[in-house]
Amino acid sequence: MHAASIPARKPATIEWPTIGLAVAIYTSFFALTWWHAAIPWYVLMPVGAYVVAWHSSLLHELVHGHPTRNRRLNALIGGLPLLLWLPFEIYRSQHLQHHQDANLTDPLDDPESYYVTPARWQRLPGWRRRLLSLRNTLVGRLTIGSLLVVAEFLWTQAQAFRADQPGVRRAWTVHGLGVAALLAWLVLVAQLPLWQYALLIVWPATSLMLVRSFLEHQATPEVEHRTVIVEAGPLMRLLFLNNNLHIVHHAKPALPWYELPAAYEADRETWHTRNGGYVFKGGYAEILRRFAFRAKEPPVHPFVDHA
Repeated sequence: MHAASIPARKPATIEWPTIGLAVAIYTSFFALTWWHAAIPWYVLMPVGAYVVAWHSSLLHELVHGHPTRNRRLNALIGGLPLLLWLPFEIYRSQHLQHHQDANLTDPLDDPESYYVTPARWQRLPGWRRRLLSLRNTLVGRLTIGSLLVVAEFLWTQAQAFRADQPGVRRAWTVHGLGVAALLAWLVLVAQLPLWQYALLIVWPATSLMLVRSFLEHQATPEVEHRTVIVEAGPLMRLLFLNNNLHIVHHAKPALPWYELPAAYEADRETWHTRNGGYVFKGGYAEILRRFAFRAKEPPVHPFVDHA
């Protein structure tokens, strides 16, 4: 998966399927929150979580230069921070760093790694080790794992803010304006209490996002063997905008979400060979059966040589 092997993106001015996707997501969100009082909580929670997690998949498309060739316009499309805790520009910076495939899974160089170095593991108290091991089960990732992800992210961002790292304060300022606009809608217009939004929608949406990343990458010496293929059903494919075909995305990051399935099906067996058979043909149901309460692997990175 080297840059030289990635074909140049077609210079389409506007990708209308992604524009339509954004309209569908925001329409769903505003309708759901406007009529929230008429919707039972046990319906509001899964539907709201799906819509907000779907929005996070849209943000991923925007980060990769879709649906327009104008970076500011793309950022504006994703400017309403439905998750509350994730500034778009911080996500953009970290995710593009994650796409340095030679560093995939490295605890120090990949900002989306869930591994820790052996040296850090030795320093951690027992309760922290147990939490990290629990996070490597799917149930753990969906419950305590989502809280850990947000807490760790906000802690590192607080440190970056205090250190005045380039772009961090500006990103959080812009994010704050988006949060203020969102809260004005939720609390003043839709009259949805913030605690209900956080508990019934933001937390489960964050957990749902982590289903995709649960087995997305594995630590192996061969770089191309690190990235998964999950042959998911239509509901999960739509939710993740076909990023379950994750090796295809890493190999062709300029390809829009709606072209990934064709790229995969055109050379399916080659993709399976290319990623060393890191494939789940039974979709996310298979992952749930295998790893609901069993850790997918130890949290310690198996071959990094730095502290």
